[in-house]
Amino acid sequence: MFKKDISAGAKSKVKSSVQRAIRTKVVETYPLLAPHIDELIPKKSQLDLLKLPDRVSLYALENEALFWQHMDDPLIPHLRVVHAFPTCFPRIGIDRGAIRFVLSGATLMAPGLTSAGGRLPEADAQLQEGDVVVIEAEGKEEACLVGQLRMGTEDIKEKKKGVVMDSGHYLGDGLWKLTID
Repeated sequence: MFKKDISAGAKSKVKSSVQRAIRTKVVETYPLLAPHIDELIPKKSQLDLLKLPDRVSLYALENEALFWQHMDDPLIPHLRVVHAFPTCFPRIGIDRGAIRFVLSGATLMAPGLTSAGGRLPEADAQLQEGDVVVIEAEGKEEACLVGQLRMGTEDIKEKKKGVVMDSGHYLGDGLWKLTID
């Protein structure tokens, strides 16, 4: 989605009622982020909305990107937020062979998760289709991709092939390089 360098379009202030709704939505979607919500989006701060290409909305605070949303999809955290609060998001891992493809913007495929280096959650913590998930690379400390699953983890384990994630926000993409003035 953000393969090419992008430039922000119109920048506008978010009304306080909308900002409260965003805070609530963030806590609903990511319950582990609840203790950090005042640190992430303080109540008295002013959130900005930036329009990006392909009908993407970017929410920023003090020129720092926080969340992005494609049309009516869920709010997806920026990778800098994921790096700041690493334990607050569901995670799966890819093997070493998939790293270069993911970092070049390719579609994430199931074999990268089901091979020896891949990591999927246990049966009691399954993720469903449409859940927002953070992708970590084998042998690396930081997350490299965040996006929405197209297939539940149970299906991934059963089929072992197919598209897992179409598009997302990865290290070095246009959203990562975007500067907000």
